[in-house]
Amino acid sequence: MTNHIVLFEPLMPANTGNIARTCAGTDTVLDLIKPLGFKIDDKHLKRAGLDYWDQVQVHVHENLPSFYQTIADPEHELFLVSKFGTTVYSNRDYTNSDHEYYFLFGKETTGLPAGFEQQHADQTIRIPQNDDHIRALNVSNTCAIVIYEVLRQQQFGSLDQVHHYEHDKLAAYKAKMG
Repeated sequence: MTNHIVLFEPLMPANTGNIARTCAGTDTVLDLIKPLGFKIDDKHLKRAGLDYWDQVQVHVHENLPSFYQTIADPEHELFLVSKFGTTVYSNRDYTNSDHEYYFLFGKETTGLPAGFEQQHADQTIRIPQNDDHIRALNVSNTCAIVIYEVLRQQQFGSLDQVHHYEHDKLAAYKAKMG
C-alpha cells in the first residue's frame, strides 16, 4: 500500500515544507502539480521541511491532466479533499492493500478547479469544520489529519508506534565518541 499527498498548484513554501516533513515521517509520497508558487530549492521551503527533503519521494507533474493521466489505473484510488466534500474523511475505507491512495488538496487561495471537483464529486472527502467561522483549515494541518486517519486504518504500516529512547542514547554516544 502506498499513500500519496497531492498538492494542486501550491503557493506557500512553508505549507509545502511542513507537508514534506509529514510525508517524511509517514513514508508518504508527495506529488506536486504545477505551476508552483515557489522553487523546489526555495530557502523557505527547505527551512519548513528542515533537512527531510532527501527522505521524501517527490513527483512533480506539469498540470492536473498530466497528473490524472498517471493515476489512470484501477488500483489507484483518488480522493479530493475539499470543504465541499460529500463524505467525512474518516468514513471511507483505505485498507485495500492492493491500492495506492492519492489525496488531492487544492491551492491555498482557490482550492481545486470547480469543474474537476464536480466531475469527481463521488470521490470528495471532507474534514468537518464550522463553515460559518472560517473559509478553510490550513492545508498543512489538513494533510496531517487525513494521512494519519489513513495510516490508522492501515494499522500504521511500518511506522514505529513506540519510540525507543535507547536508539537516541546510542546515536548520541556514537556521535560524541566520533
